[in-house]
Amino acid sequence: MTNFAGIIFRLVFAGLLLSVTVLAQESRPERAANLRAQLAEIQGKETELKTQLEQIEEQIKPENIERSLAGIGSTHPEELREQRRRQLEIEKKGVQSQLDTLAASRTRLETAIATADALSYQSPGQISGQSSISGPATGPSSTNSVPTGVKTKPHGSTRHRVKKRVRH
Repeated sequence: MTNFAGIIFRLVFAGLLLSVTVLAQESRPERAANLRAQLAEIQGKETELKTQLEQIEEQIKPENIERSLAGIGSTHPEELREQRRRQLEIEKKGVQSQLDTLAASRTRLETAIATADALSYQSPGQISGQSSISGPATGPSSTNSVPTGVKTKPHGSTRHRVKKRVRH
């Protein structure tokens, strides 16, 4: 069972590497769609691994270990039970490790999807630092970088209080 877990881990890792190289060559909307497909795939794998983890947790209970070894005769049944319990613990750690890896991948994909969505809604001019909302930069008002609706004071309109000297 541990070989199976290793194979799944390698496949997920290879899939992520392949997806990174493919994503670098796609347009923004296509990238977001592909990231969503990868997210759905990872969520499916997470569901499978959670089911497998639940099965292992059920099998690891002492009464279920005894039941699974009931047909095997031995002069030291406690050693067989302990060996089976250790085997199940190793499988459980492997599946939990894969779940942790998939959770990290899912988090990275969710962040990448949010970034791809944000980039796909921006025009090419906005990405390079220009804003297409304010329009072309012409005239004296284009030098003002204060957003509309914000009141500003002209230079020199602040009042300074001058202390009066009291003569004695």
